[in-house]
Amino acid sequence: MTRDEAVALLEKRLENDHLRKHCYATEAIMRRLAREFGEDEEKWGLAGLLHDLDFEETKADPSRHGRVTEAHLREAGVDEDVIDAILRHNAEALGLDRSSRFHHALAAAETITGLIVATALVYPDKRLASVKPKSVLKRMKKKDFARAVNREIILECERFGLSLERFAEVSLESMREISETLGL
Repeated sequence: MTRDEAVALLEKRLENDHLRKHCYATEAIMRRLAREFGEDEEKWGLAGLLHDLDFEETKADPSRHGRVTEAHLREAGVDEDVIDAILRHNAEALGLDRSSRFHHALAAAETITGLIVATALVYPDKRLASVKPKSVLKRMKKKDFARAVNREIILECERFGLSLERFAEVSLESMREISETLGL
C-alpha cells in the first residue's frame, strides 16, 4: 500500500479531524524514528498513519480496536509487520505483548502525541513552535495534566533505545515539521 492509498483510506474511514491529525502526527514521529534507527521509513510511517483506522468504529469496545484494521489491511496486502505493530499498539486490550522496537515505538509515538498537543494548547499562541522539549518533560511529571495520556507507554521509548529526553525532542521536532497539517 502506498502512502497515497493509505491517506485515502484514512480519510474515508475517519471522520473526526482531531483523530486524523493524531494519525498524521504519529506517522511523522514514526518516520523520524525509522530514520534514527535505520529502519524502513515507509513501513514505520504506514503503521503510524493507520494505527487508529478503526477507532471510530471500535472506541466503545477496545477489545476490537486494531482487529477491524487488521482485516482491512490484510485484504489490501499490507506487510504483516505493519499489521502486527498496529495490533500491538493496543496490546493491553488485545491480550498481546509488545516485544520489538517497532511495537514499542508505535505505542510510545502514538501516546506522546497527546502530551505534546496538550502542552501546545496551554501556550498563548497554541503553536508547536513555542513548545520546548523541557516543557513536555515537565508536564510528563504532572499526573493531573493530560490525565488520559499513559506515561508508562511513553516510557517504553527506553525499550527501543531512546532516553525520555531524546524521545520528547525527536517527537516534538517531527510534529513541528507538519505543524500546518496539525493546525498547531
